[in-house]
Amino acid sequence: MLKLLRPAVTRALTPLGQALARRGISPNVITVIGTLGVAAGALGFYPRGQLFLGSVVITVFVLADLLDGVLARMLGSGSTWGAFLDSTLDRVGDAAIFSGLILWFMSTGDTVLACVALFCLVAGAVVSYAKARAEGLGLTCDVGLAERSERLLVVLVAAGLSGLGVPYILAAGLWLLAAASAFTAGQRILHVYRQTVPI
Repeated sequence: MLKLLRPAVTRALTPLGQALARRGISPNVITVIGTLGVAAGALGFYPRGQLFLGSVVITVFVLADLLDGVLARMLGSGSTWGAFLDSTLDRVGDAAIFSGLILWFMSTGDTVLACVALFCLVAGAVVSYAKARAEGLGLTCDVGLAERSERLLVVLVAAGLSGLGVPYILAAGLWLLAAASAFTAGQRILHVYRQTVPI
């Protein structure tokens, strides 16, 4: 769903991409820096309960996920290695975000939400793997209610608002995300099934 906003975000990031391109910065460097920033923000702030600040830091570095693509197109340096690196490090960033939340919930004794956050992490990985595996088999799997951008939006907004004192928003966001991720995994499995099994 958020793919509709990608052109606007790309236009906003183009001046920064041009500046980096003039300096010969590699898109892969931006990818790595973005992942390190997400991990540092999530694991440095979330476990200490600094949810708003952590969400702001993470959001800044998540934009690198779009900036590296803009930069690659400008330099004409898009590659199979770059696509692999980007997708792989996306999983690292996601793991850091939910791990930070899990550590926070465990420190506060909220094992229920810790388990929900863990489910979101695992379900999100299944959603991503289903698409990657399907495409590796030559199939299409570009379907789903909650893709990575939607999942990040929900968790970062919920965590940020929770950090500002909005009650129950993080719990609601995680339960919603858990349901949406499970539904999306089911959508992708069914989509592949319909392509591979005669009805």
